[in-house]
Amino acid sequence: MKKLLLFSLIVLSLGILGDANLQAQKKKKGGGSAPIRALLITGGCCHDYDMQKNIFMKGVSERANVTWDLVYEQFEGREHQIGIYKKKDWAKGYDVIVHNECYGGVADDDFVNAMVKAHTDHGVGVVVLHCSMHSYRAAKTQEYRKLIGVSSFNHGKKSPITVTKLNKTHPVIKSLPDDWVTPEGELYNTNSKAHPDAKMWESATALAEGKIPSTEAAQTCIWVNEYKGCKTFGTTIGHHNETMMDPVYLDLLTRGLLWTCGKLQDDGTPAKGYGKKGK
Repeated sequence: MKKLLLFSLIVLSLGILGDANLQAQKKKKGGGSAPIRALLITGGCCHDYDMQKNIFMKGVSERANVTWDLVYEQFEGREHQIGIYKKKDWAKGYDVIVHNECYGGVADDDFVNAMVKAHTDHGVGVVVLHCSMHSYRAAKTQEYRKLIGVSSFNHGKKSPITVTKLNKTHPVIKSLPDDWVTPEGELYNTNSKAHPDAKMWESATALAEGKIPSTEAAQTCIWVNEYKGCKTFGTTIGHHNETMMDPVYLDLLTRGLLWTCGKLQDDGTPAKGYGKKGK
């Protein structure tokens, strides 16, 4: 039997990050824009999700007008099925769902398909980070891979990653420094040279590729995707806390999140009302 390490945690409208209801009332009075309502789903093996949930939510909310709900389920084993995915219309009311989870052993196709359907039924934005690409890889269904825009099943050794932009005009990526090197790293394989089933889906647009010294093959590591009315931003970067705390990384994640919600301008800055403190 799986041992519960940390109980399932749901936090609604974290006070330190703002209150959606108050902001909505403010908007009605002409005093500003209602914040983006975001749900972060996290937990699983192999990563410091206890710390990363705070790094991510705080870092993004310092850069954009976002309020958060959190689902945090930390279990031993990779077969755990996150409980909220079994609830009807769990994605309803959110502007964006952020996935930073690692449960790669889930092989239940019906469970995975229903989870994806909740996204597409409500047309929410989707952000997928690092091990979310390896989550549900044991399932045969392709629906989750179509939603995130990539099929990835393994990774290289831990090493800082040199990131090279492939699309310098896309608003998500244009302000990323050229040849940025991550503080730490774990490069996921996203092409068939590294794994026979790895690939970027045709619906995805590659924005940057990463390379580590131990391998000749560069791998797409930042991209955007669109599937059944959902806009997805994805990056395989983000294994270590040192990388997640890097301002370059947090700036990138913020732009990606805003893009999925239609709140990123062509120059890569937040739309009016969706920047820091609602500016």
